[in-house]
Amino acid sequence: MTGMLASYLCDQWWAPSEGGVIVRDPSTGEPIVRVSAEGADLAGALGYARTTGQASLGALTFHQRALLLKEFALALTDRKQELYDLSKRAGATQRDALSDVDGGIGVLFTYSSKGRRELPNAQVYLDGPVEPLSKDGSFLGRHVYTRLPGVAVQINAFNFPVWGALEKFAPAFLAGVPTLVKPATPTAYLAEAWVRILVETGRVPAGSLQLVSGSVPGLFDHLRLGDVVGFTGSASTASRLREQAAPGVRFTSETDSINASVLGPDAVPGTPEFDAYVKQLMVELTTKAGQKCTAIRRAIVPEASVDALVDAVRTTIAQRVVIGDPHAEGVTMGPLVSAEQRDEVLSAVGALEAAGGRLLLGSTDAPDVVRADGSTGPAPEGAFVEPLLVGFGDASARAVHEIEAFGPVASVLSYRTLEEAAALVDLGGGSLVTSVATNDPGVATELMSRIAAFNGRVLFLSRDNARTSTGHGAPVPHLVHGGPGRAGGGEELGGIRAVLHYMQRTAVQGSPEMLTALTGVWHQGAAVHHGRHPFRKPLSELELGDQVASESREVTLDDIETFAHFTGDTFYAHMDEDAASANPFFPGRVAHGYLLVSWAAGLFVDPDPGPVLANYGLENLRFLTPVSPGDTIRVLLTAKQITPRETDDYGEVRWDAVILNQRDEIVATYDVLTLVAKDDSAAGDKPDAAAAPLEAVR
Repeated sequence: MTGMLASYLCDQWWAPSEGGVIVRDPSTGEPIVRVSAEGADLAGALGYARTTGQASLGALTFHQRALLLKEFALALTDRKQELYDLSKRAGATQRDALSDVDGGIGVLFTYSSKGRRELPNAQVYLDGPVEPLSKDGSFLGRHVYTRLPGVAVQINAFNFPVWGALEKFAPAFLAGVPTLVKPATPTAYLAEAWVRILVETGRVPAGSLQLVSGSVPGLFDHLRLGDVVGFTGSASTASRLREQAAPGVRFTSETDSINASVLGPDAVPGTPEFDAYVKQLMVELTTKAGQKCTAIRRAIVPEASVDALVDAVRTTIAQRVVIGDPHAEGVTMGPLVSAEQRDEVLSAVGALEAAGGRLLLGSTDAPDVVRADGSTGPAPEGAFVEPLLVGFGDASARAVHEIEAFGPVASVLSYRTLEEAAALVDLGGGSLVTSVATNDPGVATELMSRIAAFNGRVLFLSRDNARTSTGHGAPVPHLVHGGPGRAGGGEELGGIRAVLHYMQRTAVQGSPEMLTALTGVWHQGAAVHHGRHPFRKPLSELELGDQVASESREVTLDDIETFAHFTGDTFYAHMDEDAASANPFFPGRVAHGYLLVSWAAGLFVDPDPGPVLANYGLENLRFLTPVSPGDTIRVLLTAKQITPRETDDYGEVRWDAVILNQRDEIVATYDVLTLVAKDDSAAGDKPDAAAAPLEAVR
């Protein structure tokens, strides 16, 4: 047995000298490490996060934090073999380790990318459009997200010590909130390993990441307004912890979930959907030995297909599943994480049997397994359980929708109608995920309408996506991971949605000038600056409010007809006076909107080479007032938002464009997006402008 597992608190490694819980290898029963946080200064660690951690993260923008996440992902990638090897000690096969280790690294990469692509290179995030609150435009409102001033305390389950922690850490870090990680004891040494790898990079901002290894009684006594708790585990523990949290402490949970998977009535044996369903069920029973919060617990199957399904799963498991010590070659399913978990799972199976269930597949007896030396036989010190399917004559039996055997166990429930299948799904009381195997859009539509409100995620599996689907039990960082009701009501992951869980949405009211200063985005009515054409200014000189006020240009009937014939856009509103006059929106023939936008570019552009490298798009284009022959137009183009790119010698500028007619009526509004060199030397170097637009929107 090695020594005591360390905690990382206040940027120092620390461990008590004695005591602790002994963690054992679930394959062999051999001791691995002792785990204890006895004597840890939890109040000091939280205070350090709120002061030092907040200061170090607060000095960074979203983009700077996002780039650090990428560095962390690369550091873990370079050393992930170490994490794979440790995962074997926890009973994880290579496939299990990939879902945990590579899954966690993927979360870091994803949030790094989304942070730079979807968030500004700033410290506040704007939510929604400007709300005018006065007729003259002098009083505006805006919703603004700012980071919470506390610490994100994450309490994690044993089954995903890498991915489960990084899925909480990444969005909190991106939001600018420091994290205190509290891993589950059975796999705490894996959490210690990934934290140590990041610390050894020397790139973790002071106080932004701490780890406490061991139980933390009294931790909640030190939490306060501005702190966040993210919990993964049992519903009963979540309920108890929620009650301990002080008023104002945000508490999100992702708890045990009796997830369902429905075999559609069209997915009969012999169809690709049936085969995909069987494979998916086998994977969910055996990956992580079924110790997944997203695993299938209820297989809801047409009455006529139950026997065929069980037979197919039995055959597939016999062909593909080898139970044993993950250190042995060829093993595809390891043990449960501990002997205690094995006993809990078998106890839950007993409760299901007592409620009317009967084993359709597998046995609760200890299986023969492949040992580390390659021999096969019993492993009395191991925590092995073979895959089990439990059948119920009464599909609505209460126990099957309430008791979760957190291991390689699923119940098989039959249905006759889609309404009945949906009702069975909903009896779970709220789930993280339900999957449906069907190639019939009608079946999918009806089930979706009945089950969506009871699930955080719904996967439709068909022949078209069977090979590309990430699978029933695999959350992805782009989409919400969480669920209503029993599942906890939380929303971990979900792209930028998850980042906003660690921020406060505030309605800010003030003048255009004040909102411009507060948000870093120019607002109509704020000061503007004229003089040198802003297209001649690099980012280092450009200011919010720099404006081009163009000359006017008359629109003639010849212009309209030339544009129509040149482009092929001969829509009647541009070519037929009588038909256009009959249209309620037009006074007669009018100019093409795209003609006006094209002319607007000609009115505001400075054509000579300079800091502006490329135009990569328009956003929010709206045509508000038709332009008739004889009207004139002019353009106001104002620097609205300036976003330097951290890793390039150029940045992005968003320009507010307004086209006005001779009566100063607004003809069109839109945002022009350009790439601009940071300084004159960068403009002269002529970076790869052809690749720049693609890079900017990647």
